[in-house]
Amino acid sequence: MRNRHVSGKPSYGQGMSYFVTGTDTGVGKTLVSCALLHAFAAGGKRVAGFKPIACGCDDDMQNEDTKRLLGAGNVSASHAQVNPYHFTQPVAPHIAAANAGVCIDFGRIIASYRELSAQADTVIVEGVGGFRVPLSETHDTADLAVALGLPVIMVAGMRLGCLNHALLTVRAITDCGLECAAWVANVTCEDMAALPENIAALRQRIPAPLLGVIPFQPGLDPRDAAGRLNLEGLRAHGAYG
Repeated sequence: MRNRHVSGKPSYGQGMSYFVTGTDTGVGKTLVSCALLHAFAAGGKRVAGFKPIACGCDDDMQNEDTKRLLGAGNVSASHAQVNPYHFTQPVAPHIAAANAGVCIDFGRIIASYRELSAQADTVIVEGVGGFRVPLSETHDTADLAVALGLPVIMVAGMRLGCLNHALLTVRAITDCGLECAAWVANVTCEDMAALPENIAALRQRIPAPLLGVIPFQPGLDPRDAAGRLNLEGLRAHGAYG
């Protein structure tokens, strides 16, 4: 297995902050990230979302996912602070960055993260794409997660193929020396065949706790999704301590 990460040990992790990754793109990372922010805020915590890298902008040249994270947080933060790198093209970040003539600097990302973590009890860091999406010629999202040194919450998109994708993602997380602290099953396919059996198979094989199952519901409000999450599964990380 490769060993080219930016940091051999987590250096910047805070006890109640998490890196949210997904089994693929479009599996509901932003929905779950916002739901986590609402759930922690309901417990009286100061919370902030953080989207280090975003691809694709609205007409106002801001990223929609970032705006949703800003809306779900309850500390004062600017769009630039929450999203250090955003690119207009909705393509893989290493391609978008190259086309824009930009080199993604982990130091800049870590500095922004530390600013947010100084303001908040909990920072929810939403990754880009899946866990191994390239960010440059030499680094990918896994390297960024290692540089931040946070426990990981995985969003499993419940659809055909989810078992393989979820188990490979968990393996990638642990192979990096990070902890998969928990996972969320987000149903992205209407009328998915054998949904309970698929969830049971993942629960049997993933040692991390399942925080909740979010049903298929286009346009679901993150506040409603927050009600589907049980943060007790994160007790080991100080979520209630």
